[in-house]
Amino acid sequence: MFNNIPPITRNIIIINIVVYLIANFLYYPSLYDMLSGFYPFSPNFKSWQIITHMFMHAPFREPGGFMHILFNMFTLFSFGPILEQTLGERKYLILYFASGLGSFFLFNLWNFVEAQQIISGLQSLGLSAAEIYPKAALDYVGSLKISATTVEGQELSSQYYALLKTPMLGASGAIFGVVAAFATLYPDAKIGIMFIPVPMKVKYLLPIIVVISVYLGVSGNGGGIAHLAHVGGALVGWLLARNWKKHLYRFN
Repeated sequence: MFNNIPPITRNIIIINIVVYLIANFLYYPSLYDMLSGFYPFSPNFKSWQIITHMFMHAPFREPGGFMHILFNMFTLFSFGPILEQTLGERKYLILYFASGLGSFFLFNLWNFVEAQQIISGLQSLGLSAAEIYPKAALDYVGSLKISATTVEGQELSSQYYALLKTPMLGASGAIFGVVAAFATLYPDAKIGIMFIPVPMKVKYLLPIIVVISVYLGVSGNGGGIAHLAHVGGALVGWLLARNWKKHLYRFN
């Protein structure tokens, strides 16, 4: 059955599974530190993480870690083959990686906004974010003591530290782009989803998911999930599919 999956979708799934196994059972946590996507102004950021974060998923050792990659690969398996056959390999590959890049960009654009707010807050208290920056490096071994003495200063310092040291990872942004493209090209297709007892047309379901993701991402109630990364991927997928749909007959 696996051989019947179109080649691009099949190879993306294989690469994700292989990277997951290597990262978790041979080189944990060093590959996570190297390949996950850190905030571009973090001491832990490397340029290649813009791409490699798409192939990293929550560690097997963490609660729900295995479900992260399982859900993503199942979603790609469900929607990817149809789009790959419709768009062709080249456009499908562009869709996948452009959506992943879009998710990284939007997520870190919001990180930048939050970082500036935190830095301004620290400055208003007579504190400097530069004190925290080196301490957030993964290889830092010195003291974590900071000069903030008030509750507000300590809280802002903690938020900035977490922003610099917490990466995003997963194929979800790229896969949201695939799902958004599917919804654009096949808006009346009905799909089932957990907690909803009857199938819904994808053109109604996707906007609901996007609105919820925007709310959770902006409100900070995301529960450790990079919801705005999903929105960024979906936005790119929608824009590309919307443009390609006008000329679908040329490559269908």
